[in-house]
Amino acid sequence: MTLAPVEYAVIEFGDSTVTGDLVPALTELVETGLVHVIDLVFLSKDADGTVTVLELDDLPEGTAAAFAGLEHDIDDLVNETDLQVEAELLSPGTSAVVIVWENLWAQRFSDAVLASGGVLLDSQKVPQDVAAAALAAHLASLD
Repeated sequence: MTLAPVEYAVIEFGDSTVTGDLVPALTELVETGLVHVIDLVFLSKDADGTVTVLELDDLPEGTAAAFAGLEHDIDDLVNETDLQVEAELLSPGTSAVVIVWENLWAQRFSDAVLASGGVLLDSQKVPQDVAAAALAAHLASLD
């Protein structure tokens, strides 16, 4: 079995509580077959900078229940070193969720690249604000 391209994101919340509010949007991506959630890890950084790593079982019941419906099947794909690096990005008094997912929508293309002998040399994300500014400039030039 081959994996589709795998990505991760660290999403910080402005206070020390991760809620399940983003779960419906993520669930929609899973249910439509666009992504498969591989791993979920939660971080909390208190006011003095101490970081706590949390798994689903460590979260408040309501939050844990919201995230529990998302399949994840490779625990510990993100290791302690990875989490330490990501925790440095967090502001004191905040929390975050680290979501690792497989881009199922890209599976066919990924398989074709491999089958043709291609090798992915680089892959970057264009920041949303940069892409939006470029699109706005392009649309303005059409007027």
